[in-house]
Amino acid sequence: MGKILLEMKNITKTFPGVKALDNVNLQVEEGEIHALVGENGAGKSTLMNVLSGIYPYGTYEGDIVYNGEVCAFQKITDSEKKGIVIIHQELALVPQMSIGENMFLGNERGKKGAINWNETYSEADKYLKMVGLSESSRVLIKDIGTGKQQLVEIAKALAKKAKLLILDEPTSSLNETDSRALLDLMLEFKKQGMTMIIISHKLNEVVYVADKITVIRDGSTVETLDCHTMEIDEDRIIKGMVGREITDRFPKRSGVEIGNVNMEVRNWTVFHPLYAERKVVDDVSMTVRKGEVVGIYGLMGAGRTELAMSIFGKSYGSDITGQLLIAGKEVHLKNPKEAIHAKLAYVTEDRKGNGLVLSNPIRVNTSLANMAGVSNRGVIDRDKEYQVAVEYKDKLRTKTPSVEQNVGNLSGGNQQKVLLAKWMFTDPDILILDEPTRGIDVGAKYEIYCIINDLVKAGKSVVMISSELPEVIGMSDRIYIMNEGRFVGEMKASEATQENIMACILQSGRGE
Repeated sequence: MGKILLEMKNITKTFPGVKALDNVNLQVEEGEIHALVGENGAGKSTLMNVLSGIYPYGTYEGDIVYNGEVCAFQKITDSEKKGIVIIHQELALVPQMSIGENMFLGNERGKKGAINWNETYSEADKYLKMVGLSESSRVLIKDIGTGKQQLVEIAKALAKKAKLLILDEPTSSLNETDSRALLDLMLEFKKQGMTMIIISHKLNEVVYVADKITVIRDGSTVETLDCHTMEIDEDRIIKGMVGREITDRFPKRSGVEIGNVNMEVRNWTVFHPLYAERKVVDDVSMTVRKGEVVGIYGLMGAGRTELAMSIFGKSYGSDITGQLLIAGKEVHLKNPKEAIHAKLAYVTEDRKGNGLVLSNPIRVNTSLANMAGVSNRGVIDRDKEYQVAVEYKDKLRTKTPSVEQNVGNLSGGNQQKVLLAKWMFTDPDILILDEPTRGIDVGAKYEIYCIINDLVKAGKSVVMISSELPEVIGMSDRIYIMNEGRFVGEMKASEATQENIMACILQSGRGE
């Protein structure tokens, strides 16, 4: 057994009405990659917030022993001085600032209040090289992709002399290529002696990089698995997370009849809203039938979200041309309000940024897209709003003590259910679900899949955009494959494999 770098002993953390952590224990050896897994709301991020000082000493019970020393961090800078650096799921970068400025924000290079820009950029370039980024540190964050932004966050952590690096869902917004590159970088850092903790719902990635895996369930430590002495696969981890085996991750649909075409898109073309010469959706045509789940798969930047948002009342893009037909009739939807009236709903991939108001309760969020449904002559009926929220909480099995709970206090899976409830309350005929299970655990995913099955069983049409190939194949009736703004293939899910979908992208002649 190697040297124990970190030990968290009997950590208990309570919020009003909720015990988030209950006597949690964690041991991390020096130079290992230690994975922390569990369902949404299990307490993983809370435990790391305790470790990093976001929840200061005195607000929790138990001890943190780091490098043999009992620590009482009062703020995040206290833990960073010790070399404990956390990278959160939501990247903390300022888009309009350069890479170098972001890397040393709050950790500026200079003397007597004056920033030394030469030192800032030369130091930044040095750390960018360490993470394999060739971009100049003078490039603006907004001008690089999500995968590269994630590498900037790691470079930023290295600049803080990280000895223990905590990565919270580091690949949740990355495509498979960028995800694998990031995981390989972690393995390279391990060879150099760095210690890492990774929180991830992508269990195949956990198995790929982890030396040990600690499972947390309902705020308590269940077990720690040693990947070097045990045969560990995804099913074994899932059993620890949910307390039972899940034999089929995608619930079977039965009694669903696929009917007439409910939505048709013909020769749909969209240009970028700022760069008018850049075509982001190129002559796309598709159909969706009643009772059908149609999947759209493509690599990051393929144009899937741009297509979805442009259909939903032209909420993205410029110079949009083509035809949109709903229930056989051509419609011209100028804005999201008209799209909602046409019985169309778009569930955004960015639930925290664009989908929900985190500082407001579940009650308010549920009625956001259909205020008329809880109003009387323009005045909101609070009792009706409450009843509607409770109805959807029960229907979708949202875990919360009350619909007066702020959405920001819910786990990712339960936030996703509130987002679905918001759009289901508009009573749409067609739902476009953009990454509906991003960043949520396997148990919550299964519940979302069951909701999708219930929707199509009720005759609704569902378009599901996903970056996870097994999910697209497991949940769709038909799949459209998208690459660089075009549909480059269409196949029945029963005939689809991960290999032939990827081959379709690569053989389209414009694959990366």
